[in-house]
Amino acid sequence: MNVDSRARLLLSSLVALILTVLPLPPWLDVVRPAFLVLTVIFWSISAPRAGGLAIGFFAGLALDVFQGPVLGEHALALSLITYIVVREHQRIRSKPAIQQALVPIFPLLILYEVVLFMIDGWTGHPVTSPLRWVHTVTGALIWPPAAAILSYGAGHRV
Repeated sequence: MNVDSRARLLLSSLVALILTVLPLPPWLDVVRPAFLVLTVIFWSISAPRAGGLAIGFFAGLALDVFQGPVLGEHALALSLITYIVVREHQRIRSKPAIQQALVPIFPLLILYEVVLFMIDGWTGHPVTSPLRWVHTVTGALIWPPAAAILSYGAGHRV
């Protein structure tokens, strides 16, 4: 991976972080997909050696700084997701984007939310609203166009 591609990785991660923490009205905030998680998943599939677990951990840590009630919860969840994706990146990459959205991406987003749900419960900050799970569906729905946009900028096919 050259310097230009690494700059694209960092720039797209920064834009995704901004889109994730940008203040929205409460009715719209519920359906906002986890842009940073989707971006980290994309780069873990597309260039697993470029960022690897480090991009997952530091992106999660940045997300913790902005919106985590417990420092490290997003970093742990995103590191776990990144590990799974890097390990299975060749299988995921061989599928079309719509099939990726259904098979690995949606379950990974659910796993990410389950880890956050467990950590929130263990630390005394439980969020038991069923609306908590809506953004996993919107994240899976937005995966094909998001992957197309990111791959266009990266020069890869996902």
